Amino acid sequence: MQLSRRTLFVFAAGAALAGSLQAQAWPNKPVRLVVPFPAGGGTDLITREVANKLTTTGYRFVVDNKPGSGGNLGVDAAAKSPADGYTLVMGQTSNLAINPTLYSKLPYDPLKDLTPISLVASAPLVIVVGADSPYKTLADVVNAAKAKPGSINYATSGNGTVAHLAAESFQKTANVKLTHVPYKGAAQGATDVISGQVHLYVSSIPTLLGHIKSGKMRPIAVTSAKRADDLPQVATIAETYKGFEAVTWFGILGPANLPQDVVAKLNADINKVLKDAEVQKKLSDQGADVAGSTPEEFARLIRDDIARWGKIVKESGAKVD
Repeated sequence: MQLSRRTLFVFAAGAALAGSLQAQAWPNKPVRLVVPFPAGGGTDLITREVANKLTTTGYRFVVDNKPGSGGNLGVDAAAKSPADGYTLVMGQTSNLAINPTLYSKLPYDPLKDLTPISLVASAPLVIVVGADSPYKTLADVVNAAKAKPGSINYATSGNGTVAHLAAESFQKTANVKLTHVPYKGAAQGATDVISGQVHLYVSSIPTLLGHIKSGKMRPIAVTSAKRADDLPQVATIAETYKGFEAVTWFGILGPANLPQDVVAKLNADINKVLKDAEVQKKLSDQGADVAGSTPEEFARLIRDDIARWGKIVKESGAKVD
């Protein structure tokens, strides 16, 4: 049966109108927000706080914790999802900027397989010693390390982590040699620093803040460009070594080729909730600073940090196969 040109026109117009209405209705069902780390961690807590606030603006989120392979598993799952706006991921420095060099085979390309939407927050690291340590300042550590290269050791939660690579970057900046002691998690490393078996611990502020407040650990430096709100009395490394900065950042992305109207709406709404005083306080309680960005700014940060951290990974010799 042949259709008239008028009938075809009506069909085409109807299809266009339906597509337009569908786009305007987004999101008309729950959005899956992948967290590539376990529940209860820093990335998870930041994600849930932002997601909860976005629900007050008409969104419905299902937070899906998908840990594994240094965050690669969750990011890859999001990257391979349909580009319809109903699967997003909270990426961060390790799985977007460090892992492309750290892993010999990464299942996704952060620059080609994902659509940056908005930066959400950043968090500095802190260098601590045990309460009974003879080292009172960062200068004490540097002087001891220069007197006996390799004699000072430091703990992190693993090879290739932001903390490990930040410490490697610091060694180059200060022209010292420290010995890395990687742990599989934060708890045992903290115990060994408190007992004095390890000299230093490098980790995120939220991970160690309880030990610092209890007096079991003494902070001697933070890695952000400015002093941390939670530890205003602690000097930054940059106060001694100008320009030094090493932070973990967090941001929301979708699969490649995400519709621009979806990106624009999400970006505007995310940046709006990040200005909320309650959100800012809750993120601050986690040791994070609210960031926010345009999609273009976030994309540029990822690209620049892949180059920056990639160089540090290569110089450190860290590798995960």
